[in-house]
Amino acid sequence: MKQMLILVVIAMLAGPLFAEEATLIDFSLLNADIYVKVTDNDPDTSPNQNRQTMMDYSRVAGGSFTTQQKAVMRTSLAIQNWEVTLASSARTVENIGNSYTKQATSKGYWGEQKIVMGVRVHFPVEPHNSWALIKPPFDIPAFEPQADVDDQGNISARTNDDGRPSDGITGPSRFESQEEGAPAYGVVKNVGVIKELAVNVYGLNFPHSLTALVIDSMGNQKSMFMGYLNFDGWGELIWRNPQYIQEVRKRDIRLFPLYPFSTPFVKFGGFLIQRDAAKMGGDFIGYFKDVKIIYDKAVLDTERDIEDEALWNIILDRETARKVWEMERFGHNQVLRYLELQKQATELPFDSPERNQQN
Repeated sequence: MKQMLILVVIAMLAGPLFAEEATLIDFSLLNADIYVKVTDNDPDTSPNQNRQTMMDYSRVAGGSFTTQQKAVMRTSLAIQNWEVTLASSARTVENIGNSYTKQATSKGYWGEQKIVMGVRVHFPVEPHNSWALIKPPFDIPAFEPQADVDDQGNISARTNDDGRPSDGITGPSRFESQEEGAPAYGVVKNVGVIKELAVNVYGLNFPHSLTALVIDSMGNQKSMFMGYLNFDGWGELIWRNPQYIQEVRKRDIRLFPLYPFSTPFVKFGGFLIQRDAAKMGGDFIGYFKDVKIIYDKAVLDTERDIEDEALWNIILDRETARKVWEMERFGHNQVLRYLELQKQATELPFDSPERNQQN
């Protein structure tokens, strides 16, 4: 009887023990904490980049740029750098100019002041469907090596205990958790099936819907409908996987080779705000604190008899090629933006008081 009771208790506990919990991205960590010079005559020297997530794209800019120009070709996941892309029918000058992200401060809901991401979207006022995509300034790399960033945003590679440069593949990546239980900057590795996803969001009674976007290790984007933002204050919207099977005996059990397949991961792809034609248009304001996931591990953490990767370097070669592709993809876009910034007019408006004083 005692043995039967033990078995029953184990059976009751077995279900909840399958999944792990992790923070996919925490916007309170993406505050601007260092100043990186944008132009030689930049009058504003307040912090504009996030130290931990700094990326240097000057190496893909080509040889036609000067050393001074390449020195400013850097960016990060700082909140004000995130992009707001509108539906094609909504891309008017007014709507684009009034749709952006901004760093905000939550005064004390979390027990202390926290930095959160504020979003403003200017939807069309006409009665038709529309949407806005809030996404990071670049595709968050899953295998970015550890690095040290100084106060000017200069990036230097970090070495492992054996003196070799960190590759972000055999060791922890710069955008994932650095230790057990630590929040990530957009990447969680060893993810099998996502059971639940939660978003801490501040609602202002807007009738618009919220969808969270995640990208898996195969490059597939998955959309998770979170619900509607028609509530006031902070709330946790939860998506539960309707295809998640709790009972192990009913699962489709398959065996996959452990090597040379890299550990599956997911990374944050952004938010999608959708406005219904029957609802009010104009300005939308929202705030986001973090995104969390509950998931099954893809591979159990075990001690291997042979260091496969150290012998064959298959994952290193493959993921290095992927990382270079990711760098080129966002790097060329950033170079074009840098050129556009250099061409931008800097003269004072004709009716500005400063111009009149000079005359």
